[in-house]
Amino acid sequence: MTTTQVPGTVLLAHGSRDARWREPIEAVAARMREDDPAVRVLCAYMELAAPDLPTAAAALIADGATAVHVVPLFLGMGKHAREDLPLQLDALRERWPKVAFSLAPIVGESPELVALLARLAIKS
Repeated sequence: MTTTQVPGTVLLAHGSRDARWREPIEAVAARMREDDPAVRVLCAYMELAAPDLPTAAAALIADGATAVHVVPLFLGMGKHAREDLPLQLDALRERWPKVAFSLAPIVGESPELVALLARLAIKS
């Protein structure tokens, strides 16, 4: 007998004290919900804003997620993505050993995003 995982997604960004900074991140989550009303998605921030990754993961798990996919919305591979995030994922796996945690590549390394940014820069 196979068990189907219930997915949840965390859109992870750096964070800022300025609430307006979070609007584009939250717009991505809203668009995901528009595209699929059943999707479980939350935003989280590494610093300066709430919720943090453990809090967002806990909320998804409380909502029934048995698999949590973390999507780092960073343009570059900085210290947070390279060092802090793997440690946080290890801690999440230790806290919830029955939940499957996965990590997407940072979005800034996506060829599609690079192409989109180039097109936007040409148009501006």
